Amino acid sequence: MHNLMYLLLRRMRAPLIVVILAYAVSTLGLVLIPGMDDQGNPWRMDFFHAFYFVSFMGSTIGFGEIPYPFTDAQRLWTTIAMYTTVLAWLYAIGAMFTLIQDRAFRNLVSYSGFTRSVRGIREPFYLVCGLGDAGRLLVRELAARGIRSVVIELNQGKLDALQLEDLSIYVPGMCADASTAASLTAAGLKSPYCAAVIAITDSDHINLTIAITSKLLSPELQVICRAETHDAQANMASFGTDSIVNPYDTFADRFAMMFQSPSMYLVYEWLTSIRDAPLRDFVAPPKGKWVLCGFGRFGKAVQKSLSFEGIRTVIIESDIAGTLAPEGTIEGRGTEAITLYEADIDNAVGIIAGTDDDSNNLSIIITALDLNKDLFTVARQNRSRNDAVFAAANIDLVMQPGTITGRRIVNQITNPLLTNFLRLARQQNDEWANILVSRVVGILDDRPPESWTLVVGHSQTSAIIEATAKGCPISLGMICTDPRDLTECLPCVPLLLKRQHDDFLVPANDTIMQPGDQLLFCGRKGAETHMRWSANDFNALNFICSGVDRPSGSLWRWLSKHEPGNKMA
Repeated sequence: MHNLMYLLLRRMRAPLIVVILAYAVSTLGLVLIPGMDDQGNPWRMDFFHAFYFVSFMGSTIGFGEIPYPFTDAQRLWTTIAMYTTVLAWLYAIGAMFTLIQDRAFRNLVSYSGFTRSVRGIREPFYLVCGLGDAGRLLVRELAARGIRSVVIELNQGKLDALQLEDLSIYVPGMCADASTAASLTAAGLKSPYCAAVIAITDSDHINLTIAITSKLLSPELQVICRAETHDAQANMASFGTDSIVNPYDTFADRFAMMFQSPSMYLVYEWLTSIRDAPLRDFVAPPKGKWVLCGFGRFGKAVQKSLSFEGIRTVIIESDIAGTLAPEGTIEGRGTEAITLYEADIDNAVGIIAGTDDDSNNLSIIITALDLNKDLFTVARQNRSRNDAVFAAANIDLVMQPGTITGRRIVNQITNPLLTNFLRLARQQNDEWANILVSRVVGILDDRPPESWTLVVGHSQTSAIIEATAKGCPISLGMICTDPRDLTECLPCVPLLLKRQHDDFLVPANDTIMQPGDQLLFCGRKGAETHMRWSANDFNALNFICSGVDRPSGSLWRWLSKHEPGNKMA
C-alpha cells in the first residue's frame, strides 16, 4: 500500500499542484477584490466564503453569487477563475485516467489486492506455483473439497482463465515469477496458515529453485515438487524436498502393473481418480512385441518398466544420438508407414506413441492402426486442450503428465493414508486384488469410489469414544451399518487399518476399534456422511448397537416415559 500511494502521488504531483494553485489564486483574488453589500456599503469576502464559492463554482458553475450580488470587478475575476479551475480539473482528471490505464499502476493495484487477500486467509492453504494442466486440476480438486489455495503463475492469461472458472472458493492469484523469494513471501510462504508449497511449473529448474527457496526461508514447511528428469529429482531430494512426483516414472510403473496384475491397476485407477470421472473398465494389454515411438524421458521410463516385465520393445527415434537410444533403434518419427513396417508393426501387439508433440502422437496411432487394426494403443497427451481430439481417436490408454501429477498430489494432500494402502496393496498377489475388486464393484454405480479417512478420537468419532468409555466395544461392522436401516450396510469397503506402527489391509467387520486407530474407506458418494453421523451421534450409534431408538432430547425422553402404557414412566 505504501508503494501504491507513492506511485499515485508521484504521478499526480503536477496535476495536484495545478489544481491547488488555481484554487489558491482564485480564492485570494475574491478576498482582495472589494464588493458591496445590500446597503451599498463596501464589503470584502473572508477566506472561508471565498474558498466556499470557488469550490462549488469550480466544480459545478452554479448556485449564484453569495452572500451579496457581485460587482463588475468580482464578476470579471469570477469569469477568469471559472475557466482556470475547470481547465485545472480537466487536466487533473485526464492525468488520473492516464494513470489508471498505466500498466505499472494496474500491476501494483493487483499486487496490493493479492497480498491483502492472502493476509486475510485464516485457515490452512496450499501455495501452488504454476498453473499448467496439473496446477488447474489441483486447484479445482482442492476447491471442490473446500481447501484453500493461492496461485503464482507467470502467464496472465492462465490466471484470467482461472478466474472465469466456477470454483466454490475464491483462489487469489498473482502474475509473477514463482522462483523469486519476494513472490513466494508475498504469496504467504511465511504465513502460519501455509500448509505446503507445491512447485509444478513446466520447468524442472524453476521447480528446483522454488524448492530451495522455500526450504531456506521456511525449513519446517512441506514442499512438493514435480520433476521430469532423474537429475532434477535427485537434486531436489538432496536437500530434503518432502515429496517429488515424476509423471513419466509414475505412468511407467502403472503401465507395467497392467501386465503384472490388471486387477491391481484397476484398484489404483479407481482410488486415485478425480471427482466425477467416468468409471474405468477392466483392461489387460496383450503380452508380446511392442513398438515404442520416442525415446525421450517418457520413452526411457516406459521401456525400462516393460523390460522388467519381460516385454520386448522395438524403439523408433528420430534423434538416436541425442537420446542415447540403444542399439537396434530404428531411425524415424513413426508417423511414416515405412518406418512402422521396418519395426515389424504387422507382428506387434501394441504401439506406444510417446513423443512430445500431440499431433505426431495422433498421427502415429492412426497410421499404425491402418497397418494393424488389432493393436493395443497407448498415446502420450501433452496438452489438456487436446482432450476432444484424443477422445475421438479411441485410444486404449492415454497418458497425460499434468493429470497424473495433479491426481498424485491431490491424493497425497487430501488422503495421506491412501498412499500407504496403495504401497502395501502392490505387494499382494493378483488373487487378493481380484477379491478386492469384486468387493468394490459390488458397491459402485457408474462413478469411481470416493475414499476418506476416519480417525478414532474425540474430534471425529466422539460417539465411539463415549461408547468405548462406557464399556461398549464398537466393531468395524457397526460403523459400516446404515443408521437408517439396520438390515443394510453402507456402500463402502474398509481398506486399511493403521494402529500405532501396524498396518492391516482390508480389516474384518468384527475388528474392534480402539482410540487412535486410523481407518481408510472407499465407497459410494454419501456413505461417508452417514458413517460420520453414526460415529459422532451417540443415539444413532446406540440404535445400531442395540436396535433401540432412544429419544435424543430431554423433552422427548420425558414424554416417552410418561406416555400411556409405558411401564417405565
